[in-house]
Amino acid sequence: MKTCVLAVAACALLFIGSLAAQTPAPTAYDRGQDISPTYDGWEQNADGSYSLYFGYFNRNTDEEIDVPIGPNNGFDGGTPDRGQPTHFYANRKWWVFKVNVPANWPKEQRLTWTLATRGKSNQAKGWLQPEWEVDKDLIAKNAARDPSLMTNGNNETDLDHDNRPPVITVNAAQTLNVSETLTLSVSANDDGHPKPIPDPTGRLQQGVRVRWIVYRGAGKVRLEPDIMSQRVYGKPATLETKARFSAPGAYRLRAIASDGQTFSTYDVDVTVR
Repeated sequence: MKTCVLAVAACALLFIGSLAAQTPAPTAYDRGQDISPTYDGWEQNADGSYSLYFGYFNRNTDEEIDVPIGPNNGFDGGTPDRGQPTHFYANRKWWVFKVNVPANWPKEQRLTWTLATRGKSNQAKGWLQPEWEVDKDLIAKNAARDPSLMTNGNNETDLDHDNRPPVITVNAAQTLNVSETLTLSVSANDDGHPKPIPDPTGRLQQGVRVRWIVYRGAGKVRLEPDIMSQRVYGKPATLETKARFSAPGAYRLRAIASDGQTFSTYDVDVTVR
């Protein structure tokens, strides 16, 4: 009887493997696809309030899309602008922004973000479901799935639980003419965690790295350079970037600093005349 059971199990595995081999892999598209907002979880703050975290999935592997705040990019509840981006990079982006709600926020109340692109309207609904509570360790692990956040994907056993995100200092909001070039100077100070891992080859970079992205924009933005070439450990990480704008309007540029496990962001608003 045991031999028969094993034979049946083996046949089942062969059948499943045959089906898997015949199932085509999901098709990747460079352009022309829609974007879905995502709800990434919530955490409670020290004052009792809550932070609801959102991201997005741009189904294009190359195309970046702009969607202004309004009926095609807004939240419910009478406040459509909750700090969400209007410029969407390709692929999946985690922990893009958070929305703070008060301590007395009803446990079942939804906060809905609607994003309409390519003729499709998609929604992300955030609420305080217990299974979706997150902490800094979970944020660090999931951030590794988003290359723009520059975390290294260490296993949970490798996480430094005393680690704090880098502290960013950057020049204030700016106003300039469209023909002018904006110089952005950013510095990130770290707490020294995580400690460097011995690497005889010298190829494993340690420390903090900084980059710039476009968060909101009325036109194209050219950032040179947009990222530090190497990580820096034991001293402030600094980056000077030249920004050029293709059209007048309001822009928001975001600095991201990562120590390999945790990250922080700083937004700079720019008015181009």
